[in-house]
Amino acid sequence: MADFFQNGTITTLQDVADRSLEDIELELEKFSDRHNMVLLLPALYSEFETPAMQTILYELRGVKYLYKIILGLDQASEEQFKKVKKIMSVLDARVDVLWNDGPNVQKLYKEFDDQGFRSINIKGKGRNVWTMLGYALSDKNAYAFALHDCDIVNYSRAIPARLFYPIVHPALDFEFNKGYYSRVTNKLHGRVTRLFYSPFIKALKRTYGASEYLDYMDSFRYALSGEFAFIRTLARGIRISPTWGLEVSTLSEVYDNTSVRRICQTEIMESYEHKHQELTGDNPSKALEGGVAKMSIDIAQTIFRVMSQRGVTFSEESLTSLRSSFFYESRKAIARYDAVAKFNALDFDRKKEIEAVETFDKALQEACASFLADPLGVPSLSAWISLRSVLPEISEKFIQTVMEDNK
Repeated sequence: MADFFQNGTITTLQDVADRSLEDIELELEKFSDRHNMVLLLPALYSEFETPAMQTILYELRGVKYLYKIILGLDQASEEQFKKVKKIMSVLDARVDVLWNDGPNVQKLYKEFDDQGFRSINIKGKGRNVWTMLGYALSDKNAYAFALHDCDIVNYSRAIPARLFYPIVHPALDFEFNKGYYSRVTNKLHGRVTRLFYSPFIKALKRTYGASEYLDYMDSFRYALSGEFAFIRTLARGIRISPTWGLEVSTLSEVYDNTSVRRICQTEIMESYEHKHQELTGDNPSKALEGGVAKMSIDIAQTIFRVMSQRGVTFSEESLTSLRSSFFYESRKAIARYDAVAKFNALDFDRKKEIEAVETFDKALQEACASFLADPLGVPSLSAWISLRSVLPEISEKFIQTVMEDNK
């Protein structure tokens, strides 16, 4: 039986009929007459030297419904920036490349910083996404934005098509669409989602009681996926986290800025494969400062802050109970995935699963201590509507900046 089960607070759009990609794209071409679609690609220069990026470029050639593509380029010299522009020119759609390390964009960052906007100098995917979004919003004709990572090994152009479809279809009323998929090869992947995020949300419910917010966060099949799409009116009002809590922070911002009835998640591909992060950092003395352990710390702190802003009181005692509950839920998760692996004859290293959970427990301990010491933490990058209230001419400056770089 095809999976069409709806068991959360948001709508889930499953692939139950094997509808052809060509059919979806044909409809999107019709919708593009009314709604301009912009694809946002956050990338490091180093990713242009990988087979994954070559696959992405090959797949995107010939896509006709896109209004434009915006590539946010990080960690690139001037020579590398020029090389990337040449590489991207093979695409049929218009491509604007944002050279985030270039002097013109750096001047904009300094101006934002001088005006008191926080976290501008924190480099990473979060700032890259925020910068692309600000530039995209400078074009008043842009309606819908979709974003995906640039390290997807088995990329298909079905990803942007399925991200855009629910938010531009004239008979649907969705403002935000989150992509989901499975993470399976000869074994189960997605450790942070399987062994940290899901048990953590369940532990929060056990400790602090169920809430509409936690039910919402628990409704996503892959809350940590880097693929999502939203419409202009929503995009302009959300803040972006500069930390590894970017995905859960974005989901929380969406929850605050629209109705759950206008939020959906879509199966964008059957199985997703990208570069795998190490469990911890290379330095044993700073193991929790790298790898997916660092990601889990940022995720936990982000959710602590969101719940605190909603009036939940955290204390050393309650956080101790939370860790105990997480221990219980994470061990249950291991048993469940062991069963899934056996049923599908997949490799399953129980010892490594336990080691991962033990690392996540240490990460949660660190997150709890850091939150109690500094409940406000790293500020999110401001919503672009806030910047425009201070700098009303920012759209024109942004357009001029990118034009200068792309001459």
